[in-house]
Amino acid sequence: MIELKPLHELHAQYFYNWFQDEEVIRYSLSIFQKLQTEDQVRDWLTETINDTKVYKQGIFLENTDRLIGYAGICDLSVSNKSGEYFIFIGDKTYWGKGVGTEVTKKVLQIGFEELDLNRIMLTVLEPNIGGLKAYQRAGFTIEGKLREACYRNDEFHDKLVMSVLKGEFEFLDH
Repeated sequence: MIELKPLHELHAQYFYNWFQDEEVIRYSLSIFQKLQTEDQVRDWLTETINDTKVYKQGIFLENTDRLIGYAGICDLSVSNKSGEYFIFIGDKTYWGKGVGTEVTKKVLQIGFEELDLNRIMLTVLEPNIGGLKAYQRAGFTIEGKLREACYRNDEFHDKLVMSVLKGEFEFLDH
């Protein structure tokens, strides 16, 4: 259904369009709420692409150049063999169709096999039920809760901390 490929500066228009939709960025990075102009989005994407401390890939429909989002692992720690997973599906037509779970499994496999990580964690806003379910289907386990750690839509939300270990992932059917 999807394939992971490198992002390019020319993809900035996709992100700009997605960032204009409040529903798309509701549970995403705080910076997405602040990027207002095409130039700001292009600068952010260029910086993101050039950041060598983050593993990131565009999410494309298989055998096409149609970008629907991006995903990867940031905060990579060689000494701790760990990192933090992230995903952003900007094209709403692919929400609820298993894309998030498929992408998450692919990125986890790369994290454990190619990046030699032992632990991959993430945080997800508690109201993001779709994301929570996708992460659990991909093998993540809830470790705890960061109370009122995020402010969105004029209210505080709890963040759930989740992780998956290499040994756990190897036993999953993926």
